[in-house]
Amino acid sequence: MSLPHAILTALLEKPSSGLELTRRFDKSIGYFWSASHQQIYRELGRLEESGLIRALPSQGPSRGSKKEYEVLAAGREELAAWVARPEDPRPIRDPLPLRVRAAGVVGREGLASELRRHLELHRAQLAEYEAIEARDFPAPETADRLQHLVLRGGIDLETFWVEWLERALDEVEGSG
Repeated sequence: MSLPHAILTALLEKPSSGLELTRRFDKSIGYFWSASHQQIYRELGRLEESGLIRALPSQGPSRGSKKEYEVLAAGREELAAWVARPEDPRPIRDPLPLRVRAAGVVGREGLASELRRHLELHRAQLAEYEAIEARDFPAPETADRLQHLVLRGGIDLETFWVEWLERALDEVEGSG
């Protein structure tokens, strides 16, 4: 995924200013595609220069007012083409499994505490996702099914990590 496509998606969901996009990234999109305030503003400029988005006319005096952006037809077409474009899955690139493997050759000293720390972080993230699901999708049949599917993917991924870390801890502590 790329930042321009994340921004196009967010703007198609709701025209927004750069500040509003930053807040929305912090609350939802940022869970699976993060971007800083500066990256978002820089990309908004590029998207506007490319003719994929435009700033909406200002409602009040232009001085000090925030620019709100909307997606143009070319932006919608680009996003639709990107959605349909083939892309291979990317391999996991997380240092923790590599560190576990390295412990097999250099020793397990300190590994259990790091595994416990990661386990608590993943449990906390899982609890946060489950709270979002309970708040935003109380009636699954009336929910936006694709947005819910993305959230369920996050829940499933965190569930995987919690279960894997519990097994890793059992192995490390049980045979140490």
